[in-house]
Amino acid sequence: MSRMLLGPGPSNVPERVLQALAQPLLGHLDPAFLAVVDEVQVRLRRIFGTENAMTLPLSATGSAGMEACLCNLLEPGDDVVVGVAGVFGERMCEVASRIGGRVTRVEAEWGTPLDPDAMAEAMARVRPRVAAFVHAETSTGVCQPVEPIAAAAREAGVMLVLDCVTSLGGIRVSLDEWGIDAAYSGTQKCLSCPPGLSPVSFSARAMQRVQSRSQPVQSWYLDLTLLAGYFGQERVYHHTAPVSMVTALCEALRIVEEEGLEARERRHREAAAALIETLGGLGFEPLVDEAYRLPPLTTLRLPESILTRGEADVRRSLLDDHGIEVGGGLGKLAGRVWRVGLMGHNARVENVERLASALRTIVS
Repeated sequence: MSRMLLGPGPSNVPERVLQALAQPLLGHLDPAFLAVVDEVQVRLRRIFGTENAMTLPLSATGSAGMEACLCNLLEPGDDVVVGVAGVFGERMCEVASRIGGRVTRVEAEWGTPLDPDAMAEAMARVRPRVAAFVHAETSTGVCQPVEPIAAAAREAGVMLVLDCVTSLGGIRVSLDEWGIDAAYSGTQKCLSCPPGLSPVSFSARAMQRVQSRSQPVQSWYLDLTLLAGYFGQERVYHHTAPVSMVTALCEALRIVEEEGLEARERRHREAAAALIETLGGLGFEPLVDEAYRLPPLTTLRLPESILTRGEADVRRSLLDDHGIEVGGGLGKLAGRVWRVGLMGHNARVENVERLASALRTIVS
């Protein structure tokens, strides 16, 4: 039985993307493949809402995209303010600390958004080189409003890093309008491509910061000054790009743009609304207030019927008997919630109906 992947990622992949993966290999410096790289970069700029020249598919997963943003912009001893409202804000702190950054945390209760005033106060007080937060917190299902924090960062002269792993291709992302200096995502969520690449984008101001560093970037592999040689006009060898994955991403991006970003966001919102309504009849309740819910990833409090049976056992039955994957809670929310992803290709009402039907069978 093929799996229906309704967890926090990966999501199911359209047949066209699978066919792209199966194309004969090209060399990573073959002009035919470089034309695909060019197309991917152009399409990523449109989906990110940016004209940043340094926009590329990093040859690594989304966590490496996080590390690339932070290790290029931070040097040991630099101050950084991080908004922490879930697992991935925590991960930003860990990465920044390992780089040698002096981390100031601004925390919010899991399931609620960051307070923009608290972020603004921290930036005004600390005057960090960088501030960072998560647009779409996959561990909680919160969609963080970007504009107020971005405005405060501009006022304080702070460079801003944004995690778009679960938002890109599912809801609106507009880096240039918001004033974001560096952003990263992953291919396996709303872009409906297998995991393995991290779309990243760096502003001209971010690139100036990288070029003016007092010491080299700590990671040779993630050093933008080196990556620019391959992803820029010169096409200087840096590493062997994952040719099949880039080809698959190109096809996935074509599908996104054929549908249109507004239509795609509307489909995600409609599917999420149907999920909350349908599973509400089975006793599930959304964790996050409506104004801050993340359509591609809904976090649901579990009803007594699921808790009594054992939430892990019910998830296992969904997977083994019905071929449906949903995600359990992480960290503070473990055992208390499910994370149901309706991302990209999977953001369809019929998938909600299949999930609900399976749950009725299990708990009846």
